[in-house]
Amino acid sequence: MKKSLFTIERVRQLTGDIYELTLSGDTSAVTAPGQFVNIELPGKFLRRPISICDWGPDTLTLLVKVVGGGTDQLVRCAPGTQLDVLSGLGNGFDLSSARAHAVLAGGGIGIAPLYGLARRMLALGQTPTVALGFRTARDAFYLDEFAALGCRLLTATEDGSLGSRGFVTDCIKAVPACDYVLACGPLPMLKAVHALPQLQGGQFSFEARMGCGFGACMGCTVPTKDGYKRVCKDGPVLYKEEIVW
Repeated sequence: MKKSLFTIERVRQLTGDIYELTLSGDTSAVTAPGQFVNIELPGKFLRRPISICDWGPDTLTLLVKVVGGGTDQLVRCAPGTQLDVLSGLGNGFDLSSARAHAVLAGGGIGIAPLYGLARRMLALGQTPTVALGFRTARDAFYLDEFAALGCRLLTATEDGSLGSRGFVTDCIKAVPACDYVLACGPLPMLKAVHALPQLQGGQFSFEARMGCGFGACMGCTVPTKDGYKRVCKDGPVLYKEEIVW
């Protein structure tokens, strides 16, 4: 974990409530896709945990969904605004465990860390299939970005307005060879993906309300086969075989 100042370079609105933030600063503490940052906002008691979409030597890309006053305040920050950021938090995805026929599965804002994950898998010579789920076509984002990477892209919407009608689980079922998944999204989606009989293994990134964000307050614990684990410190990525619903 590292505490430092980041500067907002650009804010881009992707959908009605999803924004892309590009920040500049010291990203040396970020070591794996799936980690997150915790951002201090003026007037707010708790920091806001935001999953890392992508990063470079001195740039950080975040995708932010506006769900309350804090995230609304964050996306309305003007370029040049400096933010106090804790970076390199959490344990991310383990690329060495991903199998040849792995699918990256994301729903809603849970899609964010899968972009940086896909980029790094491609750099290792792996070409993952990416399955993305949205409620409607209006809610879709980052399709062009994933396509530009060269990934096989599957999409599903609940109303059928984009891609196939259904859910991310339907996209995974359409890839019979898939026996391993790296997933991030809302809890009902993760639970449904976890239950797919074709999967022999996988890694699941959990979302949880957080207090400190680095394991001190125990406010984001979830049950596992090895006892309670902290989403912020032991996660957010947990392995399929240790998850208890």
